[in-house]
Amino acid sequence: MLDVSQVTKSYPTPSGPLAILSGVSFTLQRGDAAAIMGPSGAGKSTLLYILGGLEQPTSGTISLDGRNPFTLSEKDLAAFRNQSIGFIFQDHCLLPQCSVLENVLVPTLVSNDATFAVDRARGLLAQVGLSDRLDHRPAELSGGEKQRVALARALIHKPLLLLCDEPTGNLDQASADVVASLLLELHRQQETILIVVTHSAELAARFPLRYELRNANLHPAGA
Repeated sequence: MLDVSQVTKSYPTPSGPLAILSGVSFTLQRGDAAAIMGPSGAGKSTLLYILGGLEQPTSGTISLDGRNPFTLSEKDLAAFRNQSIGFIFQDHCLLPQCSVLENVLVPTLVSNDATFAVDRARGLLAQVGLSDRLDHRPAELSGGEKQRVALARALIHKPLLLLCDEPTGNLDQASADVVASLLLELHRQQETILIVVTHSAELAARFPLRYELRNANLHPAGA
């Protein structure tokens, strides 16, 4: 379960604190999928980075599977993110010098079970339709294929929480539809908690739970 309680985030400015998030609270269970929309600058990415343990909130608490990541040491927090949270960004963030298979394996470099990791990576790449591209470099892939590699990489550790920041934002409509379908299909198979922030009404409409971030707080879509 992901439990978010009264999370705030503000930044100092010459005229006083600038509130980006103010009292954000919600709860998601394993298997839930939520889309968060809102205008540019509303704080969607900031909220996502806080949920992923990349940025500390000004106040409030977050609990994922009963653990508050911000009470962990820096080393333990890095391990927690690696094992429990998967990230997909608008830019695929693939390593250009590495093959498709190697890119998916990057999060497992600290793992002691290399054989299992390779087998799982191959399986995930088969699920996203890239079995014939294992040895290709990112420069040899289309934008949609690169994002499918990023999806496989995000799921390599079977994370509980999968966070996506505009995952189809750089793709044409056909590629966006493919990536969105794969994202939701693999989410259902693995029963992750899936959160996507997006400007795309088409993508958001495919999610059973929809929220809007406005006036520094989270509201059910349309409310």
